[in-house]
Amino acid sequence: MSQLALDLLAEAEPTLDNFVVGRNLECLDCLRAILAGERARQLVYLWGAPGSGRSHLLRALAAGGARLLSPQTPIEGFEFSEACPLYLADDAHCYDQPRQHALFHLVNQVRATPHAALVAAGDAPPLRLDLREDLRTRLGWGLVFELRLLTDEEKACALRRLAAARGVTVSGDVIPWLLTHCSRDIRALLEIFDAIDRHALARRRPITLPLLREWMQGDEGRSFGRRPPISGD
Repeated sequence: MSQLALDLLAEAEPTLDNFVVGRNLECLDCLRAILAGERARQLVYLWGAPGSGRSHLLRALAAGGARLLSPQTPIEGFEFSEACPLYLADDAHCYDQPRQHALFHLVNQVRATPHAALVAAGDAPPLRLDLREDLRTRLGWGLVFELRLLTDEEKACALRRLAAARGVTVSGDVIPWLLTHCSRDIRALLEIFDAIDRHALARRRPITLPLLREWMQGDEGRSFGRRPPISGD
């Protein structure tokens, strides 16, 4: 009987520290400064393909007490408050007309308040968004960062660094196999690696390809195949 507890399969909460940076260091540094209270730039817009980490970064900022907005947020949630220093507008490309109107006014209020900031995210650059013209313009007023997807080598490096940090022995064929046969989303890969690591630890065995295949054929490994894909943002 496996000793792997079900809660070990839970997704780790997004933080700025567990975001795999790749070629996005400048963006991450900017968000760290905003989270620390710097307001040299009050408006920041992030865009990128599914899997680039847009929602991860906004959820990480929200953990610090910021207000996270989405296409499902009630209109009253967009109301500006002097007591809230940071607003986060996720999936801005999906906002309906009432929420576009509300976000437009929120951006204006943030810009008029020196201690406030707003970080928005969408699937395209501001001027290519299917939104009202004045909102597209305002989302492009501040810094705009394209979040670049990790290359396979960057994903492999992230997995190798994780193994080294834990002092875990991993055979050379395991990481290439994961990149070929499992989800290409880095969060999914890290989650799978974490579960395999715990599985190996419970059996006092190194992480090898036979152990990985054994785990994939067990209840825990099969559960990953039944789960819906991790959100690409």
